[in-house]
Amino acid sequence: MSISDLYASGKHKQEIGHFASVVKIAKTDGVIADGEQQLLDRAAKKLHISKTEYAEILKNPEKFPVNPPVSYDERIERLYRLTKMVFADEHVDREQVTLMQRTAVALQFPLDNIEKVCDEAIHLVMNDNDLDDFTSAIKKVNAV
Repeated sequence: MSISDLYASGKHKQEIGHFASVVKIAKTDGVIADGEQQLLDRAAKKLHISKTEYAEILKNPEKFPVNPPVSYDERIERLYRLTKMVFADEHVDREQVTLMQRTAVALQFPLDNIEKVCDEAIHLVMNDNDLDDFTSAIKKVNAV
């Protein structure tokens, strides 16, 4: 097995873990709404999740751990996607925000700054900021 095969495998595990986190947020209220389903479908395609993996993750997302990327920008992008999922059904509940905060910790955002980072992420997505603006603002809030 070549080093590139190992990298691809590790990268795919990160993508599966991230997709599982997105699914967990979508399922917090027990129903995956149309907007959430559309976002899941787009995320699965972008993350190269196969139909078999998709079905398995939907069935039991807790089975898949969060494997955060090394790159800070990639971790911010993951936070962006998670925040978008929180708003996908146009209904935000406390359980979704709590799960988002726990996932942000798993993505290696500092524990003492989680509420501030997640509050800013929510504010940015509510105001329809794109990924570039989101990344810049999160870096300022997180002071990295």
